[in-house]
Amino acid sequence: MTQSDSIAYDVVVIGAGPVGENVADRTRAAGLSTAIVESELVGGECSYWACMPSKALLRPVLARADARRLPGLADSVRGPLDTAAVLARRDGFTSHWKDDGQVQWVESIGADLHRGHGRLAGPRTVEVTAPDGTRRTLTARHAVAVCTGSAAALPDLPGLADVRPWTSREATSAESAPGRLIVVGGGVVAVEMATAWQALGSQVTLLVRGDAGLLARMEPFAGDMVAQALTEAGVDLRTGTSVRSVTRENGTVVAVTDTGDRIEADEILFATGRVPRTRDIGLDTVGLEPGSWLSVDDSLQVEGHDWLYAVGDANHRALLTHQGKYQARIAGAAIAARASGVPDLDAGPWGAHVATADHDAVPQVVFTDPEVASAGLTLAEAERAGHRVRAVDIDLGTVAGASVYGEGYTGRARMVVDVEDEIVRGVTFVGPGVGEMIHSATIAVVGQVPISRLWHAVPPYPTISEVWLRLLEAYRDN
Repeated sequence: MTQSDSIAYDVVVIGAGPVGENVADRTRAAGLSTAIVESELVGGECSYWACMPSKALLRPVLARADARRLPGLADSVRGPLDTAAVLARRDGFTSHWKDDGQVQWVESIGADLHRGHGRLAGPRTVEVTAPDGTRRTLTARHAVAVCTGSAAALPDLPGLADVRPWTSREATSAESAPGRLIVVGGGVVAVEMATAWQALGSQVTLLVRGDAGLLARMEPFAGDMVAQALTEAGVDLRTGTSVRSVTRENGTVVAVTDTGDRIEADEILFATGRVPRTRDIGLDTVGLEPGSWLSVDDSLQVEGHDWLYAVGDANHRALLTHQGKYQARIAGAAIAARASGVPDLDAGPWGAHVATADHDAVPQVVFTDPEVASAGLTLAEAERAGHRVRAVDIDLGTVAGASVYGEGYTGRARMVVDVEDEIVRGVTFVGPGVGEMIHSATIAVVGQVPISRLWHAVPPYPTISEVWLRLLEAYRDN
């Protein structure tokens, strides 16, 4: 195609990660012609550098931890993990960083894939620069959806680029385990990668700035329990510690902290937050700030632009793949409704065209040992939102199903109850295997199921889910 070529679609999606794919799936299902623009691999961050490879690395770690809790099996798994086999399985889950299967899926829904860098070039217009430098212009009759995601944030340290630090991408795609690894950060990426690489043979030093501890956005006991487990696993955990400088000397990374400590390692991973991938997508051509998070309403429409949507990480509402896919389903439905001339969207709370769950019912699992799983609001969040709430806590290890699961099971559960409406505002579980339990909590929060009705949701015995009964009993009796 020449530079003057232009193609018109009903919808143009910038970014072919899980979020962009789901927007396209919904708009195509509604009969709207749809183009997807992608500059890297179709399938995006989650498929190749985040969710899938990280969980593939962590699954053998957690399976071994579970096995070590079982007499009759524990002695068989005392040795180290086969790191090469773990990495090979990880490679399979990333399709060896090839996107043929994802491309076939795009074709199967009838969307057009345009490879190249997509930039807005004014309202309803996207200019795509292909890898060979040719350009084409895509116009959208109804909507453009920005689904470009986020990238790792790196601190402003002199000479950091020369150190060649790891971000989450390098941490999930490394070809071997470094002998020594420094991890900087206290959030989900930091604790998961510390868990994985310590188990795969690295000596990990985890540096956490400030005094908030690990997993600061979750219930405080979650971070405390993960910190204890990491320390017991051999991780050198240092809180209240900031990195003042980083250099690489003869291949060795040298980090100097604000306390003057000098730490040497083979690699250093910065897991210190995310930035939006919006710097070079032409936001300035439509009056928006390049590099900014995009503010949206609950239908994911960018404020002040009735044709522009920002879905997933780019809007900074909930930086989680599953939440971005949820937003994509909402945005796709809203785009289709507006395109068909529906006079009023279903815009009330929990309506078909609003992402209410972003505010009140976000689920999350942290795949450490122990796992951390949460849905809805923490106690502190609920109080800040003005709800009158009470927290109920249970030692998860006292539930019969936990002792069956493994010897010495350690965990904790918290239910945050709105004492005025008598509904569950949030739940947090910490313990082995709790990730598979959290959807029950999500349903309770989203459904605003009254406590009186939850009494009739009978948990099977003996399973760990019997903690629901213990939580309800504790709420009733106190």
